[in-house]
Amino acid sequence: MLNLSILLEDSASRYPEKAAFIFGESSFTYAQLNGAANMIANGLRANGIQVGDKVALTCPNVPYFPMIYFGILKAGAVVVPLSILLKTDEVVYHLTDSDAKAYFCFAGTPELPMAQIGHAAFGQVPACEQFYTIMPNPDMPSNIDGTGTLGSFMAGQSPRFEAHAAGADDTCVIVYTSGTTGRPKGAELTHSGLLLNVMVSAKAFEASADDKVLIVLPLFHIFAMVLAMNTGVYAGSTSVMLARFEAETVFETMVKHQISYFAGVPTMYWGLVNHQSERFSPADVAKHLRMAVSGGASLPVKVLEDFERLFGVPIYEGYGMSEGSPVATFNQKQIGRKPGSIGTPIWGLRVKLVDPAGNEVPVGEKGELLYKGHNVMKGYYKKPEATAETIVDGWLHSGDIAIKDEDGFYYIVDRTKDMIIRGGLNVYPREVEELMIQHEAVSLVAVIGVPHDEMGEEIKACVVLKEGHVVAEVDLIAWTRDRIAGYKYPRYVEFMPALPMTATGKILKKELRIG
Repeated sequence: MLNLSILLEDSASRYPEKAAFIFGESSFTYAQLNGAANMIANGLRANGIQVGDKVALTCPNVPYFPMIYFGILKAGAVVVPLSILLKTDEVVYHLTDSDAKAYFCFAGTPELPMAQIGHAAFGQVPACEQFYTIMPNPDMPSNIDGTGTLGSFMAGQSPRFEAHAAGADDTCVIVYTSGTTGRPKGAELTHSGLLLNVMVSAKAFEASADDKVLIVLPLFHIFAMVLAMNTGVYAGSTSVMLARFEAETVFETMVKHQISYFAGVPTMYWGLVNHQSERFSPADVAKHLRMAVSGGASLPVKVLEDFERLFGVPIYEGYGMSEGSPVATFNQKQIGRKPGSIGTPIWGLRVKLVDPAGNEVPVGEKGELLYKGHNVMKGYYKKPEATAETIVDGWLHSGDIAIKDEDGFYYIVDRTKDMIIRGGLNVYPREVEELMIQHEAVSLVAVIGVPHDEMGEEIKACVVLKEGHVVAEVDLIAWTRDRIAGYKYPRYVEFMPALPMTATGKILKKELRIG
């Protein structure tokens, strides 16, 4: 029997008085974090949450995230982490699709009122019976009338709890992802799959209790959840949290806390390379930094080379996806690395490249990347047909086109899907298209990714207007921005008389990208 919360329980036993998470001037030891997670687990049981129930969590990078995350797991429930950028209709969909029974939501700010958005969505999902506001200070009353707070939820609960003995293949976390068709899908990740991914990653990164980990990637994203938070907790490291990426703040934090391990997406490395600080030099940052990890999107070789030249620290790039818990391949220190590659398969995984007929391709030739092993999800929650399309005979079809060199290193060269990766976050065109076509002036729309120096890819909408209708680019962008998460709306709109199509009426997005 296995529960992923053993990561926290083990480190709380080994390093009870050591700082587990630091946020601003606040610090929580492993013993405090474990005790708080136990109180949350007791509270969930006291409020009727059963083993296997789904509990949603909207929370930025603050220590409440790991407290609630591990508390849910200890109770035998399933964590459903949600992006803090979702709008009301999107939260409604996620709560409904996941069958969430309870929902913890951070209060937010005037600019990003998470609790107001979350509670408005909660009110539209009768099956979700409990809502708790996470206040910045647990003693503060809720900023949503008539709702309880995390502080009141935990009040009077015991800091002792015996974690539920989950089965290795029981669902642990449901992470929402999507394809280019349909709405977001919940990837069911297991206790064993996540634990093995953490253990393999920790070995590859040589993670230790001496590490100071910087967490600036959003914890609701599988990359940060596994390769920063969970790997750090497993190793007994101290993690320093930042709410958002700002290059100067990252420089300052790295120097102040002597950060040794940093995981980021390519745009973050781009930002650090191009930042001119008056107070800190790259040498100041590099004094303690020993490991830099990149994922979420392809890292331009030039950015890698510029970073290593300035900071003197190698970047280890890898590949993964939510459906893979997430890591599948990595440039592993013990094996060696090749700039521009995604490395070699992690321990326990088989990887192959196949042609459209399913035949393996020779070394140096392009093929779709498939993998099989302990990290593959159980499936998409309540979506057997989509699961069957993605996992065939145990092989997960990534939809990405890669080549393998003679040394066994893999390189991503293209994508079969139309997914856009903007700043390391996945954007799925059809979701944006289905929203934009609801605008009174829009007749037809195709959303594509276009190259962008900072974000890797930026979002562009190619729009055909209805006859007799006119709308300004800035107004259409603003209309879309108000109805979808902030990283999803198009930054560019091109009005076109028609979209290129095949004889069967399929839009040729390849021609739009070339144009």
